[in-house]
Amino acid sequence: MTAFARLMSGAALAATLAGTAPALWAETPANMLVVANRIDDITTLDPAETFEFAGGDVLRNVYGRLVNFDPLDFEAGYQPDLAESWEVSEDGRTITFTMREGVSFVSGNPVTAEDAEFSLRRAVLLNLTPWFILTQFGFTPENIEETIKADGNKLVITTDKAYATSFVLNCLTATIGSIVDKTTVMAHEVDGDMGHDWLKTNSAGSGAYSLVAWKPNESVTLQANPDFYQGTPAMQRVIVRHIAESATQRLLLERGDVDVARNLNPEDVQGITGAEGIKIQEELKGYLMYASFNQKIPELAKPEVLEAFKYLVDYDGMVNSFLKGQWTVQQNFLPQSYLGAVKDNPFSLDVEKAKALLGEAGVDGLELTIGVRDVQERLEIAQSMQNTFAQAGVKLNIEVGTGKQVLAKYRARDLDVYLGTWGPDYADPQTNASTFAYNPDNSDEAQNGGILAWRNAWDAGGLTEMTEAAVAERDTARRAEMYHEIQTRFREISPFAIMFQNIEQDGVRENVQNFTTGLAVSDASYWKVTK
Repeated sequence: MTAFARLMSGAALAATLAGTAPALWAETPANMLVVANRIDDITTLDPAETFEFAGGDVLRNVYGRLVNFDPLDFEAGYQPDLAESWEVSEDGRTITFTMREGVSFVSGNPVTAEDAEFSLRRAVLLNLTPWFILTQFGFTPENIEETIKADGNKLVITTDKAYATSFVLNCLTATIGSIVDKTTVMAHEVDGDMGHDWLKTNSAGSGAYSLVAWKPNESVTLQANPDFYQGTPAMQRVIVRHIAESATQRLLLERGDVDVARNLNPEDVQGITGAEGIKIQEELKGYLMYASFNQKIPELAKPEVLEAFKYLVDYDGMVNSFLKGQWTVQQNFLPQSYLGAVKDNPFSLDVEKAKALLGEAGVDGLELTIGVRDVQERLEIAQSMQNTFAQAGVKLNIEVGTGKQVLAKYRARDLDVYLGTWGPDYADPQTNASTFAYNPDNSDEAQNGGILAWRNAWDAGGLTEMTEAAVAERDTARRAEMYHEIQTRFREISPFAIMFQNIEQDGVRENVQNFTTGLAVSDASYWKVTK
């Protein structure tokens, strides 16, 4: 669909809604939350398989986990949830969780250690997209009977080696750590699928809500769990409507037909700022925008050149113009709100300093190609870089392609420069440290395309060993300090110019309180919402 066609489609839908709203819409009830969001990425609602954003929002509210985040205090980190406490063995390999008593699934079945055992084992056995979050601890189909086991009201997990306890627990807050009702799920097993087909479109959790219906590309409806152990949610029903166009989301929000609009573009945010009955709510998310430089190119491997490039990015200029409040300057690989995140942003546009550094490196008349996905904000960032690099005598040619085309070249180490985003896979600093600052084998044969350092042919300059030490550090405060040290060194020597962290700007009706999208570490939470 062309941009014009998309515009006309959105306008037509808006006009239709405006003309027929009295028959179709009403003010949202006081005990109902209606959210406009793009949810066409949902492909399944089985927590062992879900790895998409909108699906994560649903499951965050439907399932409990051993540990979880408090929607009103994410800075506190993981908190007890279905496990009320845990103990760690002296060797750091075994964590024993004591299950919370008196908690039931929506079915009425009690939540037990056996359910937790089943859920984690099931995720390993099904071997679906997010399974690496658990299997990185050495869990395999062959050893799970020994490494993940229930013992009375306790769940005992034993990892292949000692890891930071915070690393293990942070990973258990991920969607794949959801605890499902074994009895209900297995009652729907077909041909040994452990209830997988049934759970794609149904729920079997103990969370604040249960799934009423998921209509692909249309809506998700949740019903409050009156027996939720934290108390019955004020919002008895939550409806998330798939509304793709920003203009339509804005219209519905202004009319009071939705309580929250989650995909507003900067123009629509500006248009409703200050509007009666509406507030703009901003939350830092985990996405980082960065540029990286291929170390196979001799000139790009010179430290002075890499430093010069970091002074040729107009960070503030972009944030204060076309990025319009939806990105903020962040020059470190850990997003704000993560353990070990730092706020040091030492680089700013300084063409004269960059020229001097390039002169020290003996580099003159350099010409490079930057690969960019055909997305408006990325094209604008690339054009800004093209302009500022040219001021220092570096010609930056922009090569535009689909996401698939650009990523294929990037993963094959065939791009001079790459511009794109990276988002964390789970709520622990290892998720980003293990790709930006870790590369145990830099050879072409290693084919470690999931490691960004490898994609840029960078051996990580000694940070691999520091990252390995940080993920094993059991003292959480010391572990945070170690990531501070890694990022300080990373800023100095890496071939990455990390530029921005994403901000989600939501339009929210003023009477809605305590709605959160989960910041950078979790997903949307509905059970604390009030009107």
